[in-house]
Amino acid sequence: MSTGALLTDDATSTPPPQPNSPLRSRSALWVWPPLVIVLIIAVYPLVRVLTESAGGTGESTWGAVLSSEIFRTALLRTAQVAVASTLGALILGTFLAIVLAFVPFPGSTIVARLIDTVLALPSFLITLAFTFLYGTAGAVNALIADVTGTRPLNFLATPWGVIAAEITFFTPFVVRPLLASFATLSTDQLDVAASLGASPWRVLRSVIMPEAWPALMAGGSLVLLLTLNEFGIVLFTGAKDVITLPVLIYTRGIVTFDLAGAAVIATVQVALSLVLYGIYRLIFARISGKRKGL
Repeated sequence: MSTGALLTDDATSTPPPQPNSPLRSRSALWVWPPLVIVLIIAVYPLVRVLTESAGGTGESTWGAVLSSEIFRTALLRTAQVAVASTLGALILGTFLAIVLAFVPFPGSTIVARLIDTVLALPSFLITLAFTFLYGTAGAVNALIADVTGTRPLNFLATPWGVIAAEITFFTPFVVRPLLASFATLSTDQLDVAASLGASPWRVLRSVIMPEAWPALMAGGSLVLLLTLNEFGIVLFTGAKDVITLPVLIYTRGIVTFDLAGAAVIATVQVALSLVLYGIYRLIFARISGKRKGL
């Protein structure tokens, strides 16, 4: 038998080196701390909520809560406020991001930093600012009263006041991803489009926005999830007629001590959030796949 055949036989008969099993076991141990943290912080509260919701009696059962008029009204109001606030934040955020990225002006850096600062503020501060500005005793009404003798602004305790406050607070969550997306946009594409005689609107529509869709969708999805679960802004506006699902959970769980009924509504709230997140991940995966295919 030749030397080459012997080498081939030895190579095929020699088993591949096995990884060090003690080392792999020690590496697997690092999985447990984050897993335990997730179980304690996320899974255990969800299990308790589900258990509590299953133990309701009378008006606190699943059927009684879901068929009640106040639940249907709160569900519809939550959807209306969340969708309207998300659309407003998308429109305003896209406009601000385009101006900050492509229309340089003195002080643009300061404006961008102020927008970033809003991300670090609690939501109720925005509501308090709205109260001081647009409340019945606010600064704007005081100025109008000095001229006309009337105080016409009285919208904070309405759904429109809640929507305006949420748009103001959540717009930076749209601006920041868009600015990051615009920063990666090649200026060569803009120069070529401009040299071919494309108008600014066409450049925006055909070059800039297609590249910004993933960031816009990510920011809009985040805003939709946050507005769907927003509680502080609704509470601090004093809008008693604006009953959303988080407000209804607070009322039944804290005010009336109906923990089982509150757990039912909380389970529905969690299910809505998970469904919206699943839809977002599905759409984002398809868009990413199409972009890679191109």
